[in-house]
Amino acid sequence: MPNNLALGKEQLWSRRQLLKLGVCGTGMIGAAALLQMANGKIKSIVKVPPVEIEAAQGVAQPMKVLRDFDYGTLKRENGRIIREFSLTASTSIIELNSAVSYNIWDLNGRIPGPTLRAKQGDRVRILFLNKAGHSHSLHFHGVHPSNMDGVRPVSNGSATIYEFDAEPYGVHLYHCHIEPVTRHIAKGLYGMFIIDPPNPRPPADEIVLVMAGYDVNDDSRNEYYAFNGPPHYYMDNPIRIYQNQLIRLYVLNIIEYDPAVTFHLHANFFDVYRTGMTLTPSEKTDVITMGVAERHILEFAFRYPGKYMFHPHQDAIAENGCMGQFEVI
Repeated sequence: MPNNLALGKEQLWSRRQLLKLGVCGTGMIGAAALLQMANGKIKSIVKVPPVEIEAAQGVAQPMKVLRDFDYGTLKRENGRIIREFSLTASTSIIELNSAVSYNIWDLNGRIPGPTLRAKQGDRVRILFLNKAGHSHSLHFHGVHPSNMDGVRPVSNGSATIYEFDAEPYGVHLYHCHIEPVTRHIAKGLYGMFIIDPPNPRPPADEIVLVMAGYDVNDDSRNEYYAFNGPPHYYMDNPIRIYQNQLIRLYVLNIIEYDPAVTFHLHANFFDVYRTGMTLTPSEKTDVITMGVAERHILEFAFRYPGKYMFHPHQDAIAENGCMGQFEVI
């Protein structure tokens, strides 16, 4: 399975090996390169601009969320490999701006929750601990037995295990499924679940964008919107990418209370892989409509350097926080 982290959980690299490749950074993600690996061999090298990760940003860590994939911990049981993940639901406060804070439920101390990643056919085990004060659950999109569907409540202070084979490949999601489901999702209990195909996709700079909304006054309408947590973050802190390099964007719309939104990219077009369940694009466009829980892979490369906006084409949603920029260098 391709591992987009230079130091993956399936293979440890010595400092000497990393220095030979020129990828040993100093407190940065992708200081020189992002390695794509398969069967223990380097397939190719994808360049990623240096990204400063600030310490102790709290529940919102948008720069980390961009390229942070959780491949779990590998265990062998009865001759079979198990890919094990741990998720804990808790309560937190997110600062939406200098004047507005909002109580949320988080997963592993972040919003959105960790981006879980496996390969089609992997046996996946999720250890779920609920410490969030209310009953919660985790429902995974995909194919699995009914007793693993995540619709049964897990009371506060309790734990449960979800275990199933990862299938089919594509971009999926997980979220709480306890009533009122809309409220439980809107308050932060969601994350992306990527299942890679048996044969890896071409190397690319892979980036996650999760669109979400915040109903801060409980009127079933969103007052704020965001990519990967805090509103407006990527407008003030553009996502740096390299010129002429393939970008693979995993986009999820988890905005509750709005029936649909669009995703629009300035000065470019992208290939669309709907739900990530195909290896050939279905269309090329610069704007795509997405209902709640809809997700796609969007691929593109920028020809010219500069800053380029991305946002929903519903202006009110964009202006209230769901807007960002790519900085092409």
